[in-house]
Amino acid sequence: MPVIHLTTIINAPIDVVFNLSRDIDLHQTSMQHTSEKAIAGVTSGLINEGEIVTWKAKHLFAVRIMTVKITSLIPYTFFKDEMVKGDFKLMKHNHHFKSIEANITEMKDEFYFESPFGLFGKIFNTLFLTNYMKNLLQKRNEVIKRIAEGIK
Repeated sequence: MPVIHLTTIINAPIDVVFNLSRDIDLHQTSMQHTSEKAIAGVTSGLINEGEIVTWKAKHLFAVRIMTVKITSLIPYTFFKDEMVKGDFKLMKHNHHFKSIEANITEMKDEFYFESPFGLFGKIFNTLFLTNYMKNLLQKRNEVIKRIAEGIK
C-alpha cells in the first residue's frame, strides 16, 4: 500500500495550523483547480471527531465523490480522516502537529491509500497516482502555510 509522507514547517502557532487543517472552507479554496466542493455532512467551518464530509471534485478526467469521516482527534496535535465511501479501496490520512519553537509548527502528513483493481491498481499507483496525490497534498499544505503565515 502506498504511503505519502510530507513535512511542512509553518511560522504560526500550533492551534492556528491545526484549525486551518480541518477547515472545510480552506480545503475547498486549496482545491479550486479540481472544483472540489463539500456537498453533504459538514460543508463549512471546522470538522470535528465523528463528523463526516462528502466531497465532489474532478480528478483524473472524471467527477469523483468521496465521503470521509474524522475518526480520531486530539486537539492541536493529531487528527485522522478515513474514507467511508469512494473510489479508493482504502484511504486514511493522519495529520500530526508539533510546536517546535514559539509560533513555529511542524505539520506532518501520513497519507495511506490503496487503489482497487488488484495488480493493475498497484501498477497505476506506482506509475501515476502516488505522484498525483502527493502534488494535491503539497498544494493544500502550501495554502495552509500561506494563510497561517498571513501571506496572500
